[in-house]
Parts: sequence; structure tokens; C-alpha cells
Amino acid sequence: MVVIARRLAGHLARGVVMILVVATISFFIVRSIPGDPVAANVQKLVQQGMDQQAAEQATRVLYGFQPKGSLWEQYTQYMSGLLRFDLGQSITHAGAPVTQVLGEAAKWTVLPVLVGTLLSFLVGILMGVYAAIKRSGKLGDVLAISGSLLHGIPQYVLGLLLSAVFATLIPILPGDGPVDILFEPGFNAGYIGSLAQHAVLPVLTYALASYGGWILAMKSSVVTVLGDDFILAAELRGMKRSIIFRYIARNAILPLFTILALSLGLLLGGAVFIERIFNYPGLGLLLLDSITMRDYALMGGAFLLITVSIIVANILADLFYSAIDPRVRSGEEVSS
Repeated sequence: MVVIARRLAGHLARGVVMILVVATISFFIVRSIPGDPVAANVQKLVQQGMDQQAAEQATRVLYGFQPKGSLWEQYTQYMSGLLRFDLGQSITHAGAPVTQVLGEAAKWTVLPVLVGTLLSFLVGILMGVYAAIKRSGKLGDVLAISGSLLHGIPQYVLGLLLSAVFATLIPILPGDGPVDILFEPGFNAGYIGSLAQHAVLPVLTYALASYGGWILAMKSSVVTVLGDDFILAAELRGMKRSIIFRYIARNAILPLFTILALSLGLLLGGAVFIERIFNYPGLGLLLLDSITMRDYALMGGAFLLITVSIIVANILADLFYSAIDPRVRSGEEVSS
């Protein structure tokens, strides 16, 4: 337990440093954009009739730092706001706080990503085990080929194909927006059913895009485990095939849990194309719109949130792997 606590403290310290580094890079990228968007915004407000002081104050609220003063003073004010979870205000959302806008968008990304990734993980590992065990037969070949084909198709191509087939050619599923506007938001059957129906294609796209990687990774891991001495010993002892199958699956799946945690973090940033195709108002679409509309406060906040999700996923993956794999846990105890 002490080893895990020490390990967690080290990860958290490194995570905080990485977040501060990314926030610093984001700040200086905004300041180095040609045309100086901060000064341009002050000038725009002055031209609209606002006095210089009020324009500078409004810009400070928007970007999270004073438009005047040295670069170091602007940076320290920006970082102090960050420590208070104040990322400024969005110019494309009527001056709403960036944290609020990100929170609203995150709920539309997390659920489809989570459901799609877990679905592909469960199906992929199951099919990967069978592909490895039956690798000399037709079933193994079919499963391996299906995994290779899907793994090689980009996310946006899968999304476009699914949208074209199930929303246009055979219009049985909606392919635009998160919910039908005819239903009143709330905990009622019509609204919930519309949410689920609109989420089918995005979730299916996430699942199919990840399925190929899971089945190939699981097949490779199982083939490696099949050559281990304890499997041969179990077969020589005459153990039931079902018990041997559980041994194989349990040991082969361990490395994939780390990949699963990392995938959940990375998919938050990789949702741009899927959310654009299905007009789903999540983090990916929000990030794309903020870049198009030059909403720098929102852009920096979105990059920061994606970075935090990846860092947290890395920490959870490492801790989870240490907890479930006794070999790693015993090695840490010996080294300590």
C-alpha cells in the first residue's frame, strides 16, 4: 500500500508539472499569433464605442490576462487565473465562462466515447482470443482479416460510410445532432429514446474504429501466452479446456488494460472528425469551432482539458496495471 501511495504521489507531481507546461505553451502560442489577437480585440471594442480602459478590462476578462504590461506580468495573471480554474470567457458563447462551455460539451463526448470504447474492447478481446486459438482454421483467418481491415480504415471514413448507409441510403437512424428538437429535454421516454437513437451512429463509429486494434492486440498477446510454460504444464496435468481458457485470457488481457485507459484519454481529442460528421456538440466539435472562430480562450481551455484527460489516463493506467498484475506489484515491493 505504501508503494502504491508513493507511486501515486510521484505521478500526481509529474502530472501537475506537465499541465503547467502545456498551459504555458498555450499562453505563448496565443501571444505569438500574427496580428496580436489581444490587441486586435481591444481595438475592436474601442471602435465599437467602448473607452480604452473598459476595452482593456473586457479583454482581460476574455483572455484571462491584462493586455498591457510586460509579457511576464500577463503570464503570471493568466496562471493565477488558471489556479482558480478561471480560463477566461468565450467570445463565441456570449461571454460564458470557458469552464462552463467545456463542461457542457464534455458530457456529449464522454458517454459515446466510453460506451463505444468499452463495447469494442469487450468484443475485441473475446474475438481476439478465438482468433488466436483458432488461428490455423477459417474462423481465425476471418477474425484476423476483419480486424486488419477495420484497423486500417480511418475514423472519419467509417463515420462517413455509416452516415451514408444508415442515415441516407437506408434512413433508419438519425445522422445529425444529439437529439430531436421535437422532444422536451428531461427525464421522459421520448427525450431519452431520441438521445439513444442519435447516439447509435457515433458510438458504432467509435466501436468499429477501435475494434480492429483490440482484436489484433489480443490475438498477439494470447499467442504469446500460449507458449508459456504454465499453459503447457496445465495441459499435461489434464486440466479442463475451460480452465485453461480462463488462464490464457486472464494473463493475455493484462497489457490491454493499460492500452484501454490510454485510449479513453486519447479519444477525447480524437473525437473531432466523428463529432463533425454527426454534428455532435462535444469537445471535438467545440475545439474545431473555436479554431475556426479564433476563440483563443476556448481553444486554450479545450487543449488543456484534453491534455489533463491524457495525463489522468496515464496515471490510472499505470496504477491499475500495478494493482492487477502481481508480478509488477511484487517487483515494486522488492525494489522498495
